[in-house]
Amino acid sequence: MDGPIVSHTASTPFLDLLAREASAVEFEGPIIEARAAGADPATIEELERAKVQALRVRALLRRRARREAELSALYDTAGDLAALRDLDAVLEAIVHRARQLLATDVAYMTLHDPERGDTYMRVTDGSISAKFRALRLAMGAGLGGLVAQTATPYATADYFADARFRHKDHIDEAVKEEGLVAILGVPLRLGQRVIGVLMAANRSARPFHQEEVSLLASLAAHAAVAIDNARLLQETRNALEELSQAHRIAREHGEAVERGALAHDRMTSLVLRGGGIEDVAAVVTDVLGGSLAVLDDLGRPLTGDVGELDAGVFEAAQASRALGRTVRRGDLLIASVDVGGEPLCTLILRSDDADGRILERAALVCALLLLFRRSVAEAEGRVRGELLDDLISRPGSPGLADRARRLGVDLGAPHVVVVAKHGGQRERAAFWASSQAALRHGLAAGRADEVVLLLPGVDAGRVAQGVAAELSASLHGPATAGAARVATGGGAAGASVAGAEGGAAAGVGAESGATAEGDVAGAYLEARRCAEALIALGRAGDGASAAELGFVGLLVGDGRDVRGFVTGALGAVIDYDARRGTALADTLSAYFGSGGSPSRTAEAMHIHVNTVTQRLDRIGRLLGDGWLEPERALEIQLALRLHRLGHTSTP
Repeated sequence: MDGPIVSHTASTPFLDLLAREASAVEFEGPIIEARAAGADPATIEELERAKVQALRVRALLRRRARREAELSALYDTAGDLAALRDLDAVLEAIVHRARQLLATDVAYMTLHDPERGDTYMRVTDGSISAKFRALRLAMGAGLGGLVAQTATPYATADYFADARFRHKDHIDEAVKEEGLVAILGVPLRLGQRVIGVLMAANRSARPFHQEEVSLLASLAAHAAVAIDNARLLQETRNALEELSQAHRIAREHGEAVERGALAHDRMTSLVLRGGGIEDVAAVVTDVLGGSLAVLDDLGRPLTGDVGELDAGVFEAAQASRALGRTVRRGDLLIASVDVGGEPLCTLILRSDDADGRILERAALVCALLLLFRRSVAEAEGRVRGELLDDLISRPGSPGLADRARRLGVDLGAPHVVVVAKHGGQRERAAFWASSQAALRHGLAAGRADEVVLLLPGVDAGRVAQGVAAELSASLHGPATAGAARVATGGGAAGASVAGAEGGAAAGVGAESGATAEGDVAGAYLEARRCAEALIALGRAGDGASAAELGFVGLLVGDGRDVRGFVTGALGAVIDYDARRGTALADTLSAYFGSGGSPSRTAEAMHIHVNTVTQRLDRIGRLLGDGWLEPERALEIQLALRLHRLGHTSTP
């Protein structure tokens, strides 16, 4: 140390002061005491020199202590960075340490916003103004903006009196609200790029020493490292998450592909072994769980049940056919397949979480099964149709019975021919007829605007009504069916012969034209006339045989069943007269003959009008309601005339 050597005696009191870290004022004490004791000037001078040296030592010790604290703070900051978990916590710690080490009222940090091109307040410590904490600084505006723009530290002892940077009203207002006067700012740098500014400020005027600038710059460097590390760590985490997600998706996709391949193998194996739609549905529910329904082209269930289905489900099925993939609607997965724009089948799976691709594969397998069945049915239908055509156009040809037997049809049993007129939907009607023929061990053929069926049965009217109802439902439009019993070689089974003349005629027909296969051609013609008569009578969509057509049946029926017509229209009255010896039939004939007048009827029969009224009441009870309606009345009058000609209800 420069200067004269100080004696041990003079330095001793100052060493004690240094030892107890006394304030600078207390170092004047030994000199004051020496003067009070009357010490000579030499002693006083020596004490002055000792005081100066002691104060230098004190200042050196304080600087070293402060430097130690700064190094400790930097070391702690480096430790925080090494154990970085939360960027916000690290930045808050750096700002707080900057405030403590520089002994300022406020410390804060702003970061660059690349989207807006300015800086925003990121962390504050000691701030009390909400406006200040929300402050944004344009590049070059204010002290912080100047530091960010120039990448150079700036300090001002009096912010509002400093003209080195541009003052902005909103910035000055925020600084004034916070009460700041002296401000020091250093850049946060990553290489040549400034990412923000670290600042310390006092609410009173004060200069900032170079040591303080260096310390704040060191903290800013740590903050920049922390931000960059956090960015790299977040990018690494994002990359790992993306890799993990990609791996998970790849694994799930692989598992789904494997599961789908196994399910497809099982379904294919089932089909090769002759399995059907039900077996495929069982595989789907075994693999995917839930409940499954398979619908045909008309939306009717082929197997399974998933409860009530509303119009939205069928709209989703249409969307599935258009998109070629599974469509979800609520808890339902829907996969539908079409051929040539026409729906073929729809699979509906009720499940919250299932693989739609497996359902799509199952829908394709079901579609192939249905196409195969349709192809088989069409091939069998052609064979059945050719046989029926031969029975109609070439009756008596050799081998017809054998061909029918190979198809499972016994031509020796009672059969009914049905002719169903449709609205031109030839393919759908033919497919339906072929299916019905195969199911009911009959024959079917398609002809222009009609389909012809040969079905087992004896009640032609009931069979016709059933065909009309079912075909209309399948076509979504009216189908009109006429039917006739096939007359076998033993007689005219399709008609009741009235009188000996009718019986003789039937016998002649049996001997001359009937074969073991029956008169299918004649039954076809009669059934066709019945269908045409229904359409002419305005009964499209209905089904009937000649017996249900009343007097019209007499015109279209080959058997001319007069006795059956009379019995159907007037039998109850004739039988009543036969049992009671009454004259109800004669009264009814007179009533119609007199134009429906009870008084003229009474005059014609020479009876009282009350008797006529009583007889008409009895007739009404026997014939039922509506017997006086025009069409019914016409049938009754015709039956009365035939009855008078001898066509009674008794053999």
